[in-house]
Amino acid sequence: MNIRTVIVDDEPLARERLRQLLDDHRDVELVGEAASGDEALAVIEARRPHLVFLDIHMPGVDGIAVAREVRERPLPLVVFVTAYDEHACEAFDTHALDYLLKPVERERFAEALDRAREALELKELAFERRGVADASVPLAGPKRDRFAVRSGGRIVFLRLADVRWVDAAGNYVRLHTGEETHVVRSTLGAVEAWLDPEQFVRVHRSIIVNLDWVSEVRPWPNGELAVVLRDGSNLNLSRTYRHRLDELLGRGPCRA
Repeated sequence: MNIRTVIVDDEPLARERLRQLLDDHRDVELVGEAASGDEALAVIEARRPHLVFLDIHMPGVDGIAVAREVRERPLPLVVFVTAYDEHACEAFDTHALDYLLKPVERERFAEALDRAREALELKELAFERRGVADASVPLAGPKRDRFAVRSGGRIVFLRLADVRWVDAAGNYVRLHTGEETHVVRSTLGAVEAWLDPEQFVRVHRSIIVNLDWVSEVRPWPNGELAVVLRDGSNLNLSRTYRHRLDELLGRGPCRA
């Protein structure tokens, strides 16, 4: 199956760059282009693409609004392409497949196409098994089981399951995965709203832990409590949040 693709960007050179990158992939068919949000909606309706490379900053209707307005069935996969990284979380909410930063690197572009191929194959398989005649449900994209974070000049999607604990650091939040610590500009409360409350629990006003990584609760020498993770990390446990931790661990009060 050829991947029917539309490019949307108000900059001619940016569209030319994407066309050049598409030329490396014979299973991709460019079926339309647009230079504005309004044009994009019309082209998507007329061409019914599988995949849209969509700029965010455009005159009039921007890319985020386009992604939210698309009502075609089947819904196309959307890969945002932009020079700015501050819209990653907003793009995430539209269930975008990926988020590429300009100038787009050839290897990163190929990676986004691989994700598109995988998503299309999975959807086709699901329809075959269910006997569905038309693709009337959205294509599977990233859900709120990931964080959009900047790493090495690019946007990556960090799986929440890989996050062992989270703590606040001024106007930022740090996501600890063991091998790496990712810093995002946010509040701990905003991050907490993304997390599964049955999986992640606040143990201190500035700390949230992943229950899968909790090993034990033990006392500090000063009489305070610590949550000990399986990797040996020791985190402060406030008595204010102790009851919730006990409840989620499925046992009686922590004994110290």
